[in-house]
Amino acid sequence: MIAEQIMKRDVITVSKHDSIETAVRKMKIYHIRHLPVIDDELHVIGIVTDRDIKQAGPGSFEQKERGAFLTNKVETIMKRNVICAHPLDFVEEISASFYEHGIGCLPITVNHKLTGILTKTDVLRTFVSLTGAAQPGSQVEILVTDMTKSLADLSCMCRDLQLQILSVLVYPHDSAGSNILVFRVKTMNPLPFIRAVQEAGYNVLWPKHLRDQP
Repeated sequence: MIAEQIMKRDVITVSKHDSIETAVRKMKIYHIRHLPVIDDELHVIGIVTDRDIKQAGPGSFEQKERGAFLTNKVETIMKRNVICAHPLDFVEEISASFYEHGIGCLPITVNHKLTGILTKTDVLRTFVSLTGAAQPGSQVEILVTDMTKSLADLSCMCRDLQLQILSVLVYPHDSAGSNILVFRVKTMNPLPFIRAVQEAGYNVLWPKHLRDQP
């Protein structure tokens, strides 16, 4: 999946000449926490967040100072050298950028011009959807050594049991040459699937309480 498939295209922005009060008002009206700062040609020249405003502003009890602070221009508190992404960047790569740089959003640009925005919430929502976690189902974790053969075997078991596969994830295992296949299947009773997996000689790691039933 790539950024343009999940990014927001109608981006709320401010200019560097807007007041901080304008930025605060837009955040409240649109229920957002990040505002790209753009110039007249839609180039991203900065970004301002609710955290930036809180950190730069006076305390909540200093009303006089706060009034003066809100009249300042956005450029006085915005972050420069903004990290951006391209619409064709993979969502996995964007997730890594969030993690590595400790940021909460990424403006999406083409030829340095703003075309969209992605936040951590957007990416998290996407991963929830991709893993099938938002749908009723059961998760079964299976230790495998031959990835290709195991995927084929386990998929055939689901077919024979008429189980719909919601998602399949792969995690590394501590043992060299081994991986954990995580099947999420659309059933609230995964016991028939677990039994079939065990009878085929596979080691079911989870769920333990069903795995160990006689």
